[in-house]
Parts: sequence; structure tokens; C-alpha cells
Amino acid sequence: MIEVSILGSTGLVGQRFIQLLSQNPSFKVVYLVASTKRRGSLFKDSVNWLLEENPSEAILDQTLHDLTEEIPTKIVFSALPSDIAGPVEEELAKIGHIVFSNASAHRYDPFVPIIVPEVNPEHFNAVKFQGTKGFIITNPNCSTAGLVIPLKAIKDKFGLKGVLLVTMQALSGAGFPGVSALSIYDNLIPYIEKEEEKIKKETRKILGKFENVFEPDNLKLDARCNRVGVREGHTEVVFVALEDNPSKEKFIETLKEFKGLPQELDLISSPGSPINVRSEIDRPQPYLDRLNGKGMTVTVGRVEKSSLFSFTFTILSHNTIRGAAGGSIENAELFLKEGLLDV
Repeated sequence: MIEVSILGSTGLVGQRFIQLLSQNPSFKVVYLVASTKRRGSLFKDSVNWLLEENPSEAILDQTLHDLTEEIPTKIVFSALPSDIAGPVEEELAKIGHIVFSNASAHRYDPFVPIIVPEVNPEHFNAVKFQGTKGFIITNPNCSTAGLVIPLKAIKDKFGLKGVLLVTMQALSGAGFPGVSALSIYDNLIPYIEKEEEKIKKETRKILGKFENVFEPDNLKLDARCNRVGVREGHTEVVFVALEDNPSKEKFIETLKEFKGLPQELDLISSPGSPINVRSEIDRPQPYLDRLNGKGMTVTVGRVEKSSLFSFTFTILSHNTIRGAAGGSIENAELFLKEGLLDV
């Protein structure tokens, strides 16, 4: 088992890291970092645990550290807020740590890849140009993570000219304490700061190429993002304009059959099928479908021909698993499996 550290361990995504890593035989969580005010306290005395399953006694009895202390492990999972993550992750990479980051601070840096292993594992080559002893690898924001998997399947098979996207994003995407009850109860908030810009920029980078420099895809993409009163699971209504004109049956078959490198390598965190297509008229639903593939499968439904575009469909992905901690862990698994990490 490879020993790892978690930055931002008491937050919602930090808790997901702890939960998922504790179930993964490749990793052992040995070092937890939180805010300075929690330094020296036990994890069990400082955390407001929000997830379904309680952490192990071994985790509960760990002492919390802060960012002033030396991190003992080479691999670091970062769930830090972006404003803190920027300089911290950069310094860790300089001194030789391998940082798998959920933060947005470095996603748009010239040689930092945004990796979704089923979509663009070849972008890992970018880290060779970072010029540091270690390196930083990011995963995308929680909406992009679910979106790019079906888009990759569609693009490779039929060509992709344009995408129109409307999201209905869960409350957990705002972290904890997040959106107040008074704001969201009996309401929908039709704006999430910077989210639409992130989806556009990150999708183009992920679907693009890296040949000594990132060449973003020229995909035309518009997005409108909404916060809704759902605990977990981001729902997205997608309209796609294709270069080809496949039948509905061929379109669905392509989504069902799509697999990536993680499936070929049978990674522990990876679902057998990254896309699950439902035929029921009222699926996917967050409550029923967000834990498909242990939260790593993207569920697609409502596939129909479109009069203005080529096709429309609805996707559902788990925002704190596939769209956050689970995505980072799958990244680390892939690089270990490929022998790309010297640990």
C-alpha cells in the first residue's frame, strides 16, 4: 500500500477522499492536513462528518496537521479551496511531491493537465514540462467531469460540432456549509459563479490535444448552470450537433459500448462501464442513479433526436465522487498502473 496525505481533510471533498481511499487497497491514508486552528487535535474531535459511512478508528484517531509542517508522503491529494491551493500545490510540486488536485487553481496552467482517465490519459505527458521535481495533476470541476465522458464517445464516433448544456447542480457542489436553506428552499438559483466559464474552458482543454503545448478543441459550447435542492448528483440536459447523422439506435449503442483505458486496465476505482444508458422516460434521477458504478458511472437517459441539434439527452453524475475525490483517485491509480509514478 502506498502512503498518502490529504490536504483539506475535514471538508466535504476531503471526507470523500478519506472514505474512498480507505476502501482502496492501493493506498493508505497516513497524514491529514486541516486548518491551523485544528492543528494537534484528533480528527474525530474536529470533523463534522457528513457522509454515509463513518470513517475507521484508524482515521478517527489520527492527529491533524497544518500546512506549516513537512508532509511525509510523496503522493498528496488536495481538497484545498482554490485560493489556498495555488501557492501550496506549487510549492509541494517544487520539492518533489506528486499532487493530485481537486482545486481549480492550476487547471489552466500551460503544462498542468486536467485529466479524466477515460477521456484524455495521453495529456499526462504535459507534466514532463512542468520543470519541478514533482508535479501537479488536476481533475475537472464536477459538472465537466460528468459531461466529457459521453462527449468523448460521441466525438470519436460521429464528430462533434457544438454543445448546448443546462445543468441542475446539487447542493454539495457548493461545499459545506454551502447554500443557505433560506436561499434554496422552495427555490432554484439560476447562476453559479464562474461555473459556466469553467465548463467551457475545461471541456475544450480535455477534448483537445497536447503536443508540447495544449491545443484546445474548437468545440462551440454554451452552458447555463443552476443550483437546485438536491443533496448529491449533478443533472445536465445536453444538446449536441454532430458532423455525422447516425440513427438513434447507433447513437445509443455508441454510448453503451464506450470504454477507456481504465476499463482496459481494470482499475479498482473505475466502473466496468463508464456510461450507463437508461431507457425509462423518467431516468436518470439523482436519488436512484448517482451511485451507479459506486459513483463513478455517468448515467444517460432521455436520448432523442433533436429538431434544432442532432440529439438531446440527460446525464447524471455523482459530483463528489466522479466529479471530485473519485476522479483524483482514479487519476492516481492510472499513473501507478502505467508505471508513470516513481514512488
